[in-house]
Amino acid sequence: MAKGFWRFGAAALMGWYMLTGTAAHAASSGAPTILVVGDSLSAEYGIARGAGWVNLLQQTVSQNGFDYSVVNASISGDTTSGGRARLAPLLTRYRPAITILELGGNDALRGIPLDLTTRNLREMIDAAKRTGSRVVVVGMRIPPNYGPDYSEKFYTMFGAIAKQAKAAYVPFLLAGVAEHPELFQADQIHPLASAHPRILQNVWPVVLPMLKSEGNARAAAKPATPARHGG
Repeated sequence: MAKGFWRFGAAALMGWYMLTGTAAHAASSGAPTILVVGDSLSAEYGIARGAGWVNLLQQTVSQNGFDYSVVNASISGDTTSGGRARLAPLLTRYRPAITILELGGNDALRGIPLDLTTRNLREMIDAAKRTGSRVVVVGMRIPPNYGPDYSEKFYTMFGAIAKQAKAAYVPFLLAGVAEHPELFQADQIHPLASAHPRILQNVWPVVLPMLKSEGNARAAAKPATPARHGG
């Protein structure tokens, strides 16, 4: 793993930049929604608007013939407690066909007990399912300096929650990125725009089968080739 990434800590809580309920890209009126509830890794922290993996997901969905609107409700610095508190109105407003939960990293950085993080994620999954939404749980890793036992428990927590809830699962959002320091911004915490297509490659194979069952596609296949962005 990139040394800088594994040194991240309280600095990851900075930048309370909000994209609550922002459509990543327009879809047809009445198109079903994919709702992304995440933290700075999904909120395009430090990169050009539209350069993040959530917007790339919208492009990929559309380019492969699916009619969905991707809504980015991610907030930099958010925790599972924050996500749980704001999820209900998002579900009411968007009635998402699919809900992607990318939260938990800031819980570890703040020293929030794993049992509370687990409870929050389970409650969020249950709330989404009650509205008829299918759920994707996105996993995260934390630096080994938090202790190997805690770090491993944190990582395996996501998979266990997803399995128990019968939710879809992305094991590690930053797979293929975290081990490359050149793919991170100067803070060595947040990925550059150039890393976000790789991040999407971790998410897309999990989302694609759900789209096949939720909507009609002219073709299924590859992530979008993004436009070039600076940073």
